[in-house]
Amino acid sequence: KDAHVAAAQTSAPVAAEPAITAMFNGMGEAATVKVTAESEDDEASFTLRYQWTLGENQDFGYDTSGTAAQTGDDWLISWAPTLLHRDLQPGLSFQYSQDSELQTPVLDRTGQPLMTWQTVGVITLERTHPDSAAPLAALLGRFDPTTTAESIGGQLNSTSDDRVTVMKLRADDLGQVRDQLAQIPGVAVAEQGELLTTDRALSSPAISGLGQLWHDRITSAAGWSVYLVDGDGVPAQRLAATPPAHTDPLGTTLDLRLQLLAQQAVAQETRPAVLVAISGSTGGILAAAQNPAADPQGAIAFSGLYPPGSTFKTITTAAALEAGLATPDSPVACPGQLTIENRTIPNDDNFDLGTVPLASAFSHSCNTSMAALADQLPADALTNTARDFGIGVDFVIPGLTTVTGQVPEADTAAQKVENGIGQGTVTVSPFGLAVAEASLAHGATILPSLVDGEETTADTESVPLPPNITEALRAMMRKTVTEGTATALSDIADLGGKTGTAEFGDNTHSHGWFAGIAGDLAFATLVVGGDSSAPAVKISGDFLRPALAG
Repeated sequence: KDAHVAAAQTSAPVAAEPAITAMFNGMGEAATVKVTAESEDDEASFTLRYQWTLGENQDFGYDTSGTAAQTGDDWLISWAPTLLHRDLQPGLSFQYSQDSELQTPVLDRTGQPLMTWQTVGVITLERTHPDSAAPLAALLGRFDPTTTAESIGGQLNSTSDDRVTVMKLRADDLGQVRDQLAQIPGVAVAEQGELLTTDRALSSPAISGLGQLWHDRITSAAGWSVYLVDGDGVPAQRLAATPPAHTDPLGTTLDLRLQLLAQQAVAQETRPAVLVAISGSTGGILAAAQNPAADPQGAIAFSGLYPPGSTFKTITTAAALEAGLATPDSPVACPGQLTIENRTIPNDDNFDLGTVPLASAFSHSCNTSMAALADQLPADALTNTARDFGIGVDFVIPGLTTVTGQVPEADTAAQKVENGIGQGTVTVSPFGLAVAEASLAHGATILPSLVDGEETTADTESVPLPPNITEALRAMMRKTVTEGTATALSDIADLGGKTGTAEFGDNTHSHGWFAGIAGDLAFATLVVGGDSSAPAVKISGDFLRPALAG
């Protein structure tokens, strides 16, 4: 594909080279071509056979004819655009395209469109018109308050490009300002297609990878075509075409209604807040919401690691029940403080329940009771139990990057008791804690998923959770809501959960958690730096009440 060498074989290299170059450019970088010549009766006449390979099962061939003239000892091909194709005329060029079913939607679990191919307006400004930054910012600020004359000026100063892209607008937004944009010197608007959420309010770290999966799907079923086009790219003649195959919609496990409810719930919190909901029956991710305060930290719903605090007592209690250390009715001491190996574990405000059943110690979040149980467990007990619930499992979920958490083995008694109350070396992500709740609801380690037909893999096999343990935990979690630390949610029927407050940094502040199960909804809510579980409890209630109401 050397246009210069090919053009040198013609009688008019200066005219031939740009035409040959345009042909190669139009057919795409991946295209290869084989050209063979067959002489006719007249030595000066010949037939050129072109055989293009444009991709797998994408072959395109045709013949052209031409003449050659001898100049001294050399023969040169008489240049004409028809040497490249019999119908190629001056002003036309080749254009290969991959033709995909762009109207293929991304759907939620109920069949509602989540994302569709839509027209957007790309607004650009020429660098030769810096004075237009102010009126342009004044016009576009209604769509994005961070767009200012200064920000646009910074874009212009940071590049040597002739134009900078200032903003992309949905079609209905563009319609509001198109006429005013046309009045600003140096501003241009180009329309193009883009995969966008159907509801402009929809925003979730769970959808960030869907665009690539959608692209892979429509590309795998794509057709292709070759046209001759004019200087504006308008087709003048179709040379070859194979239509795309039928492309099924990209179905997901997300629930649009639940997702929007989750977003509304976290949006009321000014501190970074996250909520992840998973179906206990299927393992499908139903919703994942972050508020604007959380978004600058990345997709913390799926990959942010934080100490889980008392929400981890579900794992500690499960390990203790499995080891036979106690039953829900076993009397356990709940003093205000407990010292184990020079590590003093206090209850919140040093509350003292005396001796109570384990179920009551759980529902009232008694640190000292849990610390005493953790001290009696083997070093690997919390690690193994957490993995059975999905924390510490490495899931590979198409469309997502996730981390569930880490529960290292405890080498000392002090480390065991710290880990037993969700501090120490234990960390979880909101996703990981939601996976644990979903596994509890399911009765076995779930295999979380996002996209229908895309298989999730895990580095650990799913294991069943003993029914007597899951039943006991569910009952204790219900007790937490009806008479323990989450009574603010006691109006929500069948809800069971566990609150958590986890110190971090210099231990002057803490994260607030609430995680639980309501019907088929397993969820985890985190308020980063919430300083108590109350904000997470409130967010959970604001989500669950309308979600469960149908």
